[in-house]
Amino acid sequence: MAKEEPLSTSKDLKELQKKLSLLVESIQNNLKVIAFMKSPVGQYLDRHPFMALTVLVFVAMSAIPVGFFLLIVVLTALAAFVGVILLEGLVISVGGLSLLCVLCGLSFVSLAMSGTIIVSYVMVSSLFNYWFPPRPLTQQNSSGDCQLAMKSADLEGLYQE
Repeated sequence: MAKEEPLSTSKDLKELQKKLSLLVESIQNNLKVIAFMKSPVGQYLDRHPFMALTVLVFVAMSAIPVGFFLLIVVLTALAAFVGVILLEGLVISVGGLSLLCVLCGLSFVSLAMSGTIIVSYVMVSSLFNYWFPPRPLTQQNSSGDCQLAMKSADLEGLYQE
């Protein structure tokens, strides 16, 4: 049994090596990789493998913090938009309810003031009528007509003469 394990392990390693070589070959044949390797940066990294490994490790390690930062930025922006909408809705609702309360209070105050003004008018007019009664007509003819009727009769008499 001990001899069978190394054979299967070596067989597994050969399969893994074939898969890795196919993967490396597919990456090297990728058009974007070929274009990058022809650029000055790609040629520099090809001549300096330690720098290439450092850049690769840095990019791989910085992907997660940069991804979290971008996720936080997007979530914060969405929360701000939703918060603004909710805050605006809350302000409009509170403002509308406040306006409704103020208008209802003004309607009650205007009813009370109108009632007070009407009662005051009736009281003042009745007090004026009590304190200063209307003057009685001083000149009346025998038929009970007012002074104006008398004057018109005098005018008629003048025209007849």
